[in-house]
Amino acid sequence: MEHKNLIATMYLKNGMAVKGKKNPECAGDWKKLARIYNDSGVDKLYIFDLSETDEEHDTNLHTIKELSRLVEIPIYGAGTITRLEDIKKLLYAGCRGTILDSSRYETVQLAEDAAQRFGREKLLISMENVDLMFKHKKEVEEHVHKLVVLNENIIESLENITDLPFSVLVEGYNKDHWVEILKKDCVTGIGGDYISNPDTYITELKQTLAAEGIETKKFESSMDWSEFKLNSDGLLPVIVQDYRTAEVLMMAYMNEESFNTTLSLGKMTYYSRSRKELWIKGETSGHYQYVKSLTIDCDKDTLLAKVSQVGAACHTGNTTCFFQELVKKEFTTKNPLRIFEEVYEVIQDRKAHPKEGSYTNYLFDKGIDKILKKVGEEATEIVIAAKNPEKEEIKYEISDLLYHMMVLMVEKEVTWEDIVEELNQR
Repeated sequence: MEHKNLIATMYLKNGMAVKGKKNPECAGDWKKLARIYNDSGVDKLYIFDLSETDEEHDTNLHTIKELSRLVEIPIYGAGTITRLEDIKKLLYAGCRGTILDSSRYETVQLAEDAAQRFGREKLLISMENVDLMFKHKKEVEEHVHKLVVLNENIIESLENITDLPFSVLVEGYNKDHWVEILKKDCVTGIGGDYISNPDTYITELKQTLAAEGIETKKFESSMDWSEFKLNSDGLLPVIVQDYRTAEVLMMAYMNEESFNTTLSLGKMTYYSRSRKELWIKGETSGHYQYVKSLTIDCDKDTLLAKVSQVGAACHTGNTTCFFQELVKKEFTTKNPLRIFEEVYEVIQDRKAHPKEGSYTNYLFDKGIDKILKKVGEEATEIVIAAKNPEKEEIKYEISDLLYHMMVLMVEKEVTWEDIVEELNQR
């Protein structure tokens, strides 16, 4: 059975998230909303650009680009799309696809041109009525791969007109009504204000729908709790790791109920040995741990949880509970990204706290033109070194380029995380 998607929606006005097309009230910090959608179990995000001017359109595009760097779930851009250039900009901003507006006169021709240039799989069309399908059914089916229904009253009509699949955006939540819609073969997903509410437990909602026969992408353990080897207290130790940085955050324990609750909520839930009760990490502090993966070790007696950590993992306010160093022997890390981050941090510190005689501060003092000149020179040196059969010279020149490039990054406030996210999108 094909999985049904739960879809969040975000409306942008002047680069900010608002509550709807006709509701300009602020919906909250779009960055926080994006992170919640990404971690809570939402499958897709539809973003509607409500801009009225070219300047506002560019502002919203910038927000979409920044947002796409924060999330891993697919983003689809909608709203002000009247030409191929608009589609290109949304795709380059990180959108998986674009949602054209069926009420615009240029949509049919735009869909044909865009399908030839970007591919049919990049194109969806939103519909509040079936007029476009009556008038241009052949063209729509040829150039668009999916529809987005904005008016659930047209679902039955669309079923009778076309074989194109579609998602449906609805207001509020009624379990029986949602199940009725999602059980239709032509419906691939459902969304709206309920899914977009950051307080909605998406993973728990998926469990509810699963009980009604609706298959969604939810957490399911490949092993039963009875297969684990528990400690003398009947508990399973859990090591918790940040899924992005691999930093070990904390260690706790689970019983069967907390394990099942973790799967149900998508948030790490433990058993407190001192209080003799379950506790959802972050329930009082807001520092939730959203589950990314759970892995059992070879002896089946210890769980490794990779999580998206909100705020600090430790009750002391430290990022990790493991911050009190007892013994340390000097060593050289072999983690490339960590080395880049450490050098970047040194360069960043030089800019914030200049040091007399520092070459890095010399570059910052001379300004952007000097930095760019050095980047260009080092790039040329690499080209020359590459003609040499010995690799030592090219290693040296590449290191020089990377250093000067990081000076440029600090100057322009670009981080390694920005670069990694950009590469991931590609």
